[in-house]
Amino acid sequence: MLRKIDCVMLKVDQLEAAAAYYERVFGLKRLWSDDHSVGMGMPETDAEIVLHNYADLPRDLNVHYLVNNVVQSVAILTAQGCTVKAEPFDIAIGKCAVLDDPFGNTLAILDMTKGART
Repeated sequence: MLRKIDCVMLKVDQLEAAAAYYERVFGLKRLWSDDHSVGMGMPETDAEIVLHNYADLPRDLNVHYLVNNVVQSVAILTAQGCTVKAEPFDIAIGKCAVLDDPFGNTLAILDMTKGART
């Protein structure tokens, strides 16, 4: 079900300053941006570091796993003992949801049902 790590999201207060810093210091490349986030690419993976300033996403919710379909995955995972922290919600590329596994770990899952960013 978990296909790969799609992105690591890092909450920042100053989006543009953080993006410039990650370009300069870490050598990342800007792949895309919108009003609240900037996708940064690394040379040896298609996983992204996404810098964001979304007020409703907690700072410690960093790793997002790609699944084929969030709604279906939530149904399967809740049947297997996970609990939903955030019901599936729309994002630019598809849907996202946040669950807790039975061991106290928080998992963020997303799909690309609307297609990749350009």
